[in-house]
Amino acid sequence: MGEGQVTVVGRALPSLPQYRKDGVTRRLCASVHLDEDFARRVNRDLTGDRLDAMGLTLGINFVALARHARAAVARREALDGQLAWLGVALLVSLLTALWGLGSGLGSVALVGVYGPVVVLAASWWLVHRTEAQAREAAQNVLRNSDKVEKLVPPVEPDAEAWLHDLKRANVLPYADAAARTTPFVGSGSKIKEVVWQPIDVSRPADGPGGAKLPLLPFDAVDLHTYVARQMEGISGLDGLRARNRLYVLGSNAYLLPELLPERTARPRAQIPKQFVQAGLLSPGAGMRTHLCLERVGEGGRLIVSMYLRAILHPPSLTWEVAAYAIPPLSGRFYRVDRLPSAPFERWRSLVSHATSRTWPELRGAWGRRRERNRQRRNTERNLTRLRRDITEQNLLVDCGAHGSLREDIGDWDQAGYAERIDAQDFLFRLQQGVLVATERFLQDHNVDTGSFDKAQQIISTQTYNISGDITGPSNFGNNGQISLNGQQGQGGPGHGGHGHGGSPQP
Repeated sequence: MGEGQVTVVGRALPSLPQYRKDGVTRRLCASVHLDEDFARRVNRDLTGDRLDAMGLTLGINFVALARHARAAVARREALDGQLAWLGVALLVSLLTALWGLGSGLGSVALVGVYGPVVVLAASWWLVHRTEAQAREAAQNVLRNSDKVEKLVPPVEPDAEAWLHDLKRANVLPYADAAARTTPFVGSGSKIKEVVWQPIDVSRPADGPGGAKLPLLPFDAVDLHTYVARQMEGISGLDGLRARNRLYVLGSNAYLLPELLPERTARPRAQIPKQFVQAGLLSPGAGMRTHLCLERVGEGGRLIVSMYLRAILHPPSLTWEVAAYAIPPLSGRFYRVDRLPSAPFERWRSLVSHATSRTWPELRGAWGRRRERNRQRRNTERNLTRLRRDITEQNLLVDCGAHGSLREDIGDWDQAGYAERIDAQDFLFRLQQGVLVATERFLQDHNVDTGSFDKAQQIISTQTYNISGDITGPSNFGNNGQISLNGQQGQGGPGHGGHGHGGSPQP
């Protein structure tokens, strides 16, 4: 929580508690310790061997999440390994008891009888200890003031290096299946897709005494660079992330060696900026560059993204604009808030958990280990076969990303009034910021902005409406479409399970 005072226009005011900037990352890192399925998915997606690209981080520290997922998976596999051998000991004890009874050896039979009791007691203690460690780790993630990635050991250096690069990705291959809808995979629910009114940029502005000023030449790269640098200050959105990014059709990634130098490996997350700029001036085969504006809401609960592409074909200029939003996390990620913390309640909860789970865990340990090994072998075999086909038969593989982790775990049912209002505010500020930046850029290049002024009047009337469940027809009317003042944009589906949200993490 924040403390102290803040001064606003000479007025000293108390500082209210604030959401953590890394709140979503911490909540996900806590959740992998409590949700085995989620931990295994994260471990596989972030550090597993793969040939396809991964969706953008979108406000999540993937390095920290990968480390905690690995620690959670290792803890669980250690438990299964121990329980598997205890299961063998249980079977041996039962067989010993039966043999002793059949042979008339009472002492041997007695040992065989007590053996299962000892095995069950040891299993109960292991299940209890593992659950206690998982809960402690989850709660420590939220409460510890240290950087979350420092709380657990690192994973493989090459995996972490790739995740670091992904945070600053300037290229993203997108799956062929998304080509008909959007290249911006994993960005959430579509709010708007539109091409703005064309602007005449061929007429010079008037100078002193009525003389025409000389037009200063510019291209789309110049315009994108200017808007990217000026947007945070013009829009007033502190922390706005602006980056030019080349979007590449997944099956065409091999055409760009800088993106895919080795066709049997995963694509790179960063390429030389000259190729990103080339995607503006001369788009390639399924390759276009967009200016990506990303604004993360308080505590990372909401993410609004706007994707821009300047289409400059003299004498006219226009902007391609697409806006997306990702809602807060679904209710399953608030379980850590409901863990008992009082000593007696914590003890009783752990005892209840161990008592109810010991036998199922013990009975299924060998089966779980065998199934995981089978899946691991199948994955390795399939990747080996695919790599061989790529090398020997020149097989073309779609290596594009299908979505993002952050999109998959969002749920519009968790979006309250504040998130909906913030999303609309972000979108309006981004739209107005692009218009102001464009006007200033044209003025700096001595372009007559009369045509721009007329276009701006039309563009500024377009609206955004984010209300409640983004897929609900009652919120948008016209079969769930979002009103854009005469235009319609189809609302995309919300993701994630339904549940009750916990209290926000300060």
